[in-house]
Amino acid sequence: MDLVEPEDRAEPFCRYFGTCGGCSLQHFGPAAYDAFKRGMVEAPLRNAHIAVQLQPMLAAHGTGRRRATLHARGKAAGYMRAKSHDLLDIESCPILVPALQTAAPAIARQIGATIGDCDVALTATDTGLDVAVRTEKSKPKPERLTLLAQRLGLARLVLNGEIALQAQPPSVRSGTASIELPPASFLQATAAAEDTLGRLVLDGVGKARNVADLFCGAGPFALRLAERARVFAVDADKPAIAALEKAVRFTRGLKPVRTLSRDLFREPLYVVELNDFDAVVFDPPRAGAEAQCRELARSKVPLVVAVSCDPRTFARDAAILIAGGYKLERLTPVDQFAWSQHVELVGVFRR
Repeated sequence: MDLVEPEDRAEPFCRYFGTCGGCSLQHFGPAAYDAFKRGMVEAPLRNAHIAVQLQPMLAAHGTGRRRATLHARGKAAGYMRAKSHDLLDIESCPILVPALQTAAPAIARQIGATIGDCDVALTATDTGLDVAVRTEKSKPKPERLTLLAQRLGLARLVLNGEIALQAQPPSVRSGTASIELPPASFLQATAAAEDTLGRLVLDGVGKARNVADLFCGAGPFALRLAERARVFAVDADKPAIAALEKAVRFTRGLKPVRTLSRDLFREPLYVVELNDFDAVVFDPPRAGAEAQCRELARSKVPLVVAVSCDPRTFARDAAILIAGGYKLERLTPVDQFAWSQHVELVGVFRR
C-alpha cells in the first residue's frame, strides 16, 4: 500500500504527514493515487463477481473539508498519531476549509482549557461555525462555555447533545433550498462532494417523476429531486426529517415531498410499498442497505440509484440487486476524502 514508484511520488504538503494518523496518501503521485482508489472499488466488485466498467473518478475536494472532529487533552488539541491512541497537538490542518484550518485546533484547545478533556466536532456552515462538544466529565456546566462561544462568534454550541447556545441556526444550501442542521446531523464532508453526488443522483434518476429517497437524512438529495419530481423521503433520524420538512415549507417551486421516520435496517420499505415508484435512491451509512436491497430485488421498481461510502458493502448490495434482475449500468467513484483511504460511489441499476 505504501510502496510508490519513485517517478510517481509527490512531496507531502502537510508538516504533520507521517506523524498524524490521517491523509496517508499524500506521498502518492497522481497516477498511483488514482490507481489506488480505483483498486479500492475494483477488488470488492471482483470478489462479488460483478463486471462493470468504472467511470473516471471525480475529484470532489472543493475548498476542503467543512467538518472535523478534534480531541482536546490538557493543553493540546488535534488528531491521533499514526497507529496510536496518543494525541498529536497541531496548530493547523491544511485539508480543512479556510474557516477551520487554524480555527479548529484553536477553538478545541480553548474549549478543553475551559471544561477539561473532550472531543470537539466543528462544522463550517453558511451561517457560521457549529460546534458540538462531547465529554465524559460528569455534567459540566454549560455556563462555562457560553461566554467563550459568544466571544468566538459561534453560530451554535452543543454540549453532550444539548444546545448550550444558539446565536443563529447553522444552515447549508441544498439545491435551491436551505437546510437548518439539527445537532449531530450527518453532512457530506465537502460541499463539492454534496454537489457532485447530487448531480450524479439527478442524472441517474433521469425523467422519473415519482421517486423514493431512502436513508435521506436532512434531504440533500430529496430537495434536489423535488425540483422536478414527487419525492417520498424516509430516514430513522427524526430531527433530520423535521429539518427536511422545514426546508420544504420554506422553499418555493418544489414538487410534493412526503416524509416518514422509519428504521430501514429493521423495517425496510416492502415490495408493496416500492412498486409505485419510478425510481428509488438510497444512501445508507457504511453498513449498507442489505435488507432494503432484498426488498428492491423482489420489486418492480425499474430504476435504482445507489450511493455508498463503502465499496465492500456496495458490492454486497449490488450483488443482491443483480441477482434480482437489475443490471449495473454505470458506476462512478467520487473522491471526497482527499489523501485518505476512502472513496464514495454512485451506481445506477436498471431492470
